[in-house]
Amino acid sequence: MDAWAWVEYLIGSERGTKVKEILDVTESEVYTCAITLGEVISKVARQKRDITAAYNLLLNNSRVVDVDEELSLQAGLLHCEMRKTVKDFGLSDACVLATARKLKSKILTGDPHFKNLKETVMI
Repeated sequence: MDAWAWVEYLIGSERGTKVKEILDVTESEVYTCAITLGEVISKVARQKRDITAAYNLLLNNSRVVDVDEELSLQAGLLHCEMRKTVKDFGLSDACVLATARKLKSKILTGDPHFKNLKETVMI
C-alpha cells in the first residue's frame, strides 16, 4: 500500500473507508515499503496525531518490506525512467513501485503519480 492510502485510512476519510473495505474483504497479504512507513509517520507527526497508534496500525495490518541494495537499485532506475513522463515522481514513489514489482503485487492508492501503471489499484 502507498502512503496516500494509509493516510486516508488513518484519517477516516471517504476514500479511507474504501481502503478499509478493500482491506476487510481481501484475502491478500498487505505489504508496506519501509519508506512508506516513514512517510506516513511524518504526515501523522505533522498533523499532531497519535504516532504510536499509526505506527502500530501499519505494523499490525501489513508486512513491512525493507529497502535493501537490490530494491534501492531498482527504485533508482524506476525513478529515472518515471521522471521522463511524471516530472514530480518521487523517490519514495519509486520505492513503492519497485516493491510492488518485486512482490508481483498491486499498489493501493489514489496518488495520481501511479495513475497509468498496471500495478495500480486507484481508490
